[in-house]
Amino acid sequence: MKLLVVHQNFPGQFRHVVLAAIARGDEVVAIGRDTAPGLAGVKLFRYRAGRKTPANVHPYLIRYEQAVLDGQKVFAILARLKQAGYRPDVILAHPGWGETLFVKDVFADTPLVHYCEYYYRAHGADSGFDPEFARDERESSRLRVLNSMHLLNLEQCDLAIAPTHWQRSLFPEAYRSRIRVIHEGVVQNKSVVQVESVVLPCGAKLKAGQPIVTYVARNLEPYRGFHSFMRAIPRIQAACPSVRIVIVGGDEVSYGRMPAEYANWRCRMLAEVKFDHSRVHFTGKLPYQTYRAILQLSTVHVYLTYPFVLSWSLLEAMASGCVVVASDTAPVMEVIQDGVNGLLVDFFDCQAIAESVSKVLNSCGVHKAMQAAAKRTASKFDVVAGTKQYFELFESATSGLNGKRTAVRFGAGI
Repeated sequence: MKLLVVHQNFPGQFRHVVLAAIARGDEVVAIGRDTAPGLAGVKLFRYRAGRKTPANVHPYLIRYEQAVLDGQKVFAILARLKQAGYRPDVILAHPGWGETLFVKDVFADTPLVHYCEYYYRAHGADSGFDPEFARDERESSRLRVLNSMHLLNLEQCDLAIAPTHWQRSLFPEAYRSRIRVIHEGVVQNKSVVQVESVVLPCGAKLKAGQPIVTYVARNLEPYRGFHSFMRAIPRIQAACPSVRIVIVGGDEVSYGRMPAEYANWRCRMLAEVKFDHSRVHFTGKLPYQTYRAILQLSTVHVYLTYPFVLSWSLLEAMASGCVVVASDTAPVMEVIQDGVNGLLVDFFDCQAIAESVSKVLNSCGVHKAMQAAAKRTASKFDVVAGTKQYFELFESATSGLNGKRTAVRFGAGI
């Protein structure tokens, strides 16, 4: 199979699918921005972001214009590939930034599979969820315009994938029949070797058996409950003075906005919350193996999120055997059953967060059944199972088409 992958930040969510395709002997070609990490063994055609948006463009159209510009860049790459004789069997793409707006104008008959990550809602999801941050009264109008791009994406894709049932439910009912729920999966912790210690970037050493609380987010920001967790720290320390708290994540923003008058949310919350800093470690972003090793040492992992995209870190923490204290928000409740494979708390209730964490820290290992249940749940999201479902979808999309095309191998001269 010849698989063409389009992702602004390639490989993004498609890393394991691409690696599995290569292992199968499939031919993989990718398109992504010049800032994309790329992946060894994959020919990546890069493009640069379009021009800066003129000052006179309506604010609702800034992201739309960028999407059209990026879509044109991808169109040009596809046109060159087609002229050189390349014909993919299936195209897998994340359409969220507009790159695939014009894919069908080049490869009209090639099955296009979209990753439907998120469809914005003015009510009932992330928008307006947190009363601490006022929402502009015109936000629903802005989201309506933004969603029009996603509607164009839905109109042209042949099949689509959403990682959770809740994320699928956000999309208009008229399109849900073509959206399959397939989580791409996470790597399970199958090592029989127990991690005994990890040295953090600051030089502090974590050891197995210590009371350790972990919190992880790509970036430390309200969307992932960073403010709620920080406000719980003094109460956690009061209940368990020997606890070591490890906070993993960068100081940028992935989904929200930077705080007013502060460099980042870490600085903002440090100015508000007082606690024993000697036992709280901000690591920044870590190499993947170091991050997974810390999860293996963790006693309690705290995962908080707005009703939004589910993070891989939740499933990775469960796979590592952590007792997870998580917010009772969608789509977390698809994964965690309170008291069975984790503990659910109110996203905004700092006292409840601290009490749940402290209860586990002071319970002397009575949560082993919950840890085992968490591992069993995480095993259902194994990356092998996830990639298998992707390929089954590809075969369904290409059924009856392979024999109708003249296969042309992708050449080094393209």
